[in-house]
Amino acid sequence: MYEEKIVLCGANSYEEKYYLNPDFEGLPDSIKDELKILCVLYVNDVGGILTLVYEEDGELCFEVTSKEFDPMFDEIGSRLKIKKLKQEKQDLLQALQLYYKVFFLGGEIDEEINEEIDEEAK
Repeated sequence: MYEEKIVLCGANSYEEKYYLNPDFEGLPDSIKDELKILCVLYVNDVGGILTLVYEEDGELCFEVTSKEFDPMFDEIGSRLKIKKLKQEKQDLLQALQLYYKVFFLGGEIDEEINEEIDEEAK
């Protein structure tokens, strides 16, 4: 169905805008709100542009860009903030990956859950 990266959502500190891919409007409002808060607070803290992107295999990745020579962008703070977000929002991020794999890539729930359990057991 999808053969390249798919944007879930993102925020841009330069234009002060938030974007949610319309393909994901079916997510519960509480999840959409949490994603918006996550993205907007991130760019408010460190600047730049944050995009949450699904790779071809369904992995959800944080992609960060900034304008060249942007003195307001905090590159070190960006890395630290992403590391913290991945820890604090681990359950949300895993649930979003499972959602994508099942509803967009056509994966089986039982297969995906068993793989997640196997990964956590290691």
